[in-house]
Amino acid sequence: MPQITKTDAEWREQLSEMAYKVTRKHATERAFSNDNFPATPGMFNCVCCGAKLFNADAKFDSGTGWPSFYQPENTENIGESEDRKFFAKRTEVHCSACAAHLGHVFPDGPNPTGLRYCINGVALKFEPEAS
Repeated sequence: MPQITKTDAEWREQLSEMAYKVTRKHATERAFSNDNFPATPGMFNCVCCGAKLFNADAKFDSGTGWPSFYQPENTENIGESEDRKFFAKRTEVHCSACAAHLGHVFPDGPNPTGLRYCINGVALKFEPEAS
């Protein structure tokens, strides 16, 4: 996947303050602050570069307060790295195209994968399926 790079100033100009903090500085938005995503067919794309990340069909209510998915649309679009902040070992997920921090993946999700991609809502932009 081609790598998208921009200066810090370019990211700040393009993104809201919270989206910048989350995607570029690895912050986390508060739980239940982005529960307004439609429950209609479509694609959740990276807010920074538009890469296709999660199909709405893979979204589920995890009860955690963050949008959750059991699988990415394309595993090549999601990168993983070890996160040892806050005295815990977690798996961070990021956009492979622009390195935007998205959230984390946990092994406590539903079938068929058993995974829970716990994603910051401000890192996503919903694109409804064309009718």
